[in-house]
Formats: sequence, structure tokens, C-alpha cells
Amino acid sequence: MESSQDNKEPPKINGISLNDILDGKVESITNSLVAEEYDGEMDESDNDSPQNAKPPKSGFCVECEDQPAELYCEQCTDDFCKVCYAAQHRKGTRKKHTSKKLEVDYSLIAPSEGSSQTQPSKVQIDGLDFSQNATALPTTIKDKAGTWFLERSKFIPVRLNLTERKYLRLLEAALNVSEYTDKIDIISYQNKGKRIVAQIKELCSILSGLVLAADYQAGQNLFENKSFEDNSEFFQAIFEFGRRHKIMNPDKMRSTYGKLIYLLMDSQIPEIKEMLQFDCIKEIKTVYKVLEAKNGLKVLEDDLITFATQEIIPTGKSRTVVQYEIKQKERAIEQLARKYSSQELTADEIKQCLYSIGDNHAFLRTNRDPCDKMIEWLKHYFHPEEQEKGYSLAIKSGKHGARLTHDHLRQYAYVLQSLTLWREVLHDMFQLWYLAEQDLLDDSNPYRLRDTGQGLNRVQNAPRTSRIMHNILHRAQGVVNAQRVGSWVGSSVIHLGDHNVPNSLFLIDKYTQIHSILNPIVLVLEQIETLSKADEGVNLYLREVYGGVDKARKDILVDFFRHGFDGSGADNFFDAGSCVDGRLTSAWNWCHNIHKKNYYPLFKLCGFIGFDADSK
Repeated sequence: MESSQDNKEPPKINGISLNDILDGKVESITNSLVAEEYDGEMDESDNDSPQNAKPPKSGFCVECEDQPAELYCEQCTDDFCKVCYAAQHRKGTRKKHTSKKLEVDYSLIAPSEGSSQTQPSKVQIDGLDFSQNATALPTTIKDKAGTWFLERSKFIPVRLNLTERKYLRLLEAALNVSEYTDKIDIISYQNKGKRIVAQIKELCSILSGLVLAADYQAGQNLFENKSFEDNSEFFQAIFEFGRRHKIMNPDKMRSTYGKLIYLLMDSQIPEIKEMLQFDCIKEIKTVYKVLEAKNGLKVLEDDLITFATQEIIPTGKSRTVVQYEIKQKERAIEQLARKYSSQELTADEIKQCLYSIGDNHAFLRTNRDPCDKMIEWLKHYFHPEEQEKGYSLAIKSGKHGARLTHDHLRQYAYVLQSLTLWREVLHDMFQLWYLAEQDLLDDSNPYRLRDTGQGLNRVQNAPRTSRIMHNILHRAQGVVNAQRVGSWVGSSVIHLGDHNVPNSLFLIDKYTQIHSILNPIVLVLEQIETLSKADEGVNLYLREVYGGVDKARKDILVDFFRHGFDGSGADNFFDAGSCVDGRLTSAWNWCHNIHKKNYYPLFKLCGFIGFDADSK
């Protein structure tokens, strides 16, 4: 006997039952439901109606409608930009469609005159402005730009290519497992020369094994029936890859670069070199040397190099403007490569040199420009001779850890001088690094192992580095004096070759950390206003707790300008103070205490993680 439940109709969902699905009636039912919902009438003004679809603008992509058409699909009979064509034809039958290249009208994406849209930014080089729309530079500016690029390219390393990067990874792997400094820079009664030679050969053996494992044929050709001396050029090249990569990327190789440099320092000792029977060092490959060797220095004097090496910064620009600048840069690079390529100098080598100069611009933006931004905020929010209540920069020794006593005017000048000095050092960092390595690897400049109070360190004179640091200091003093905020405040002593800064490697390491200090502060100060506009809760919090965006910024800046430059942070009173290096020590001390500040929640709201990223 069947139950009464078996005779019941199956439940319906949105008017459709299981029986309807099995009988294939879904389509007819759906159509009737749609007709009922709209009472049999369709709104003719519906934006999705094909009759009302707007035809794409002439010359633009049919999909995104804001990029110029670059490809014509012969099957779709539509024009596409490259990105949209790839997206629409990545699979299915469309993947087999054929296309024709279109002549792109770049004037379509150039902002019209008087447009409210963000205009393409000017290219700036040390105060020289170059209009993006100019076809040729004025003679005076061209001469200055040519001289700037010629001089600067002497210290800009060439970007590593793909093959060099493969060997770089092998070098880093070998250095990661090496215990070179642990076995050499110790007090031992064993012969130091023999220990050095054994460790260098051990590292070369590890490298040889890694190369053989990565590419058996190449490794066999290099090392079969050959000694270390026979492969000296290979080891020189692979060590140079590491040095070049580190200069271009100061945040990389943080635990391995020191081992590499100390190993190369030891390899230059005359008796070690004699025992090794080969040299481990070759000169850094720079843009100037590559172009000079192949008669291509004219590239650096061409008008277009300014546009070919500019950095495209998207902040505050529309997608159209950014795309326009990218295309302009690509055209300049292609034109220079075609114009100056020869049998000696290939187009790819020219492009590599241009990209390397562009990398230098990127380095300056991320390292030097935060100093400019902090100087701008110092001048905007504070006045040297006028003190706003609650925002005086004055500090007193013994108060809140300060070891200096300055009134408002003197502290203002001290902060301005320090930031200006940091800015000038970072502006010439590649040249400073180049000369620092020359000091470190000079076979006529020996080091001595000495307890500096922070363990055993290699103490070595650095005449080349000292000379350029004093030149930079004098230049910074001239810039500050021109602003008439008083004479130089504090000591102008540059520690090098003593227990504070044992050698030029320590100096380089100090100044490459400036962006780690300033960048997070700059990002937080910029992000406060953005968050305030985007989130009403944050805006309310800023008004109630700090009195608004400007007050919150000033609270952070006044504390940093006071206690980031107060002479604190050293182990004893004599090593602290106002010397050139002590200014950085104070700033790091302020960073280490950031979690104790009453405005620390603002840093967390803006996504702050820390001042020193964990990078290798």
C-alpha cells in the first residue's frame, strides 16, 4: 500500500520542479515567468538593449573603450588593444582567430590642452625640467643633461641579464652555507694565511659543484681537468655579479655581501694571492665602461635619453596618461637602440644600459626623495623663528633621553642640516659605494682585526671614501647656508677607520638604511589624509583625538624632529652626540621606541609593519 506522501507533487523551486527538469520543460517555464514579471513588456530604455548600445569610439578598443586599437580581428571584425585581444582570444574557437596589426594613433591618448585630467609629468634631472612633448631639447639644457648622464653613468652598474642572474643565485647559495668570517675573523694560533686559502678554495669548490649540478654540460666544460687558476675568469665574473647586484639593490644579500667582500679583501693580500695563484677581483661593469668600450657614448648625449630612462610614476595620474608615458618611453628606447646600434654595440646592449640608468632613477626616488619630502614638511609645518604653542622643536639634555640641548631655531637648523646631508649622500650613493669598494679591496691598504666594543671587526683606512664624504658634507653645508638658518650646528667629524665606523663597508651600511627610517614615516603621513577621506570612522577618530589630519601629522613630525635628532642611542655619552654618524644613531633609536608613542595607533591604522623589512 502506497503512502499518501508518495502521491504528493515534488516541491517547486522558483516555479520549477524536478519533473519539469526531467521532462525538458525548463526553458518554456522560464520564458513564461520572465514574461509574467515584466507583464509582457520590455523597457526600451534598458541600457543593456542591443538597440541602445553605443558604437565604440573610432580608433579605440571595442572592449575597454579607453585604449587605442592596436589589433584587428578578422573573424570578430572588431578592433582591440593588445590586452583585451589576449583576454578575449585566450581559449576556445576564438584562440584560432587571426589578427592584423593596426597603425596606432597615439594622439588619441594624449591629454588635450586645458583638460582637467592629470597632465603627463615633466622629466626632472637635478632641477632641470624637460617637457615630455618636446621633440628636441634647447642647446643649453641638452649640454647639461649630456654632462649629467656622462658623469653619472661612470658609477651606475649594468643591470644583470638572465644568465648572470642564474649564476648570482648559485653564488648566494654558496655564501649562505659558507662560514668564512666565523673561521677567519677569530683569534687563533693556527696560520691565518692557510685558513684563508682553504676557505676561499672551499667556496670555489662549492660554486663549481653548484654550477655542475645546475648545468652539467657547462660545468663539465668549465671544470674538467682544470684547476682553480684555469677558471680564474669564471670566478672573477661570478663574484662581480654579486657585487654589482648588491649596489643596485642595497636591500638584497644583507647576510652574504659582507662575507663576499671580506673574502675578496683577504684574496688581495699579497701572500694570499701568491698562494692562490689567481686573482678573484675584476672591475665593476658600469654603463659608461660598456658604452666607451664599444664607441657608444653618443647614446648618453642624445635628447631622447631623458625620456628613455624616466621612471613612470602612476600616482595621481589616470590610466590614459600613464599609458601615454609608457608608450613614449618605449618609443624613445627603440629609437635610441636603432639609431646607435652597430657591429660592436648591439641594440640589446643599448637597451640594457638604458634600463640600468632607469634603475638608478628608481633608486633615487625610493631612497633620496623621502629626504626631500621630510625637508618639505619641516618647512611647511615649522618656522625657524616662530614657535607655535605645543610644537616647539627645543630639546634639553637629560629630558626624554636627549643628550643635546638646542633651542627651537638651533634644532630646526640641526634637523634641516641632517636631512640635507642624508639627501646629498644618497644622491651620490653609487659613486660612494664604488669608491668604498676600491678602498676595501686595495691590496696596499691592509686592515687590522680589533675589538671595537662590538666584537672583533676589521679596522681599515678609507681615503677615497673619506674624500668624497667630505666633499658631500661641504656641499650640504653650502646648501644649508644658502637658506640662512644659521651656521653649521654640531660636529662635522666623519668617523671612518675607528671603533665607531671600522671601515667603509660599515659607512655604506649605515647610509643605505636611511630609506628604511624615512619611507615608513612618509607613507604614514601621506596615508593619514587618504584614510580620513575614505573612512568616516577614521576621520572622526582623527578629529576627536588629534584635532584633524594636520594636527596628527604635526604630532608625529614634532616628535621625530625632536627625538630623532637628539644625540641619543649610543652605548656611552662620548660616542653619542651631533657628529655626522651620530645623527643616524639617534634616528634609529627613535625607531626602536616607536611602539611607546601615543600616536602609534595611527601607524598601525596606515598598515605599518616595521622600519626594517626582513630581506636578504
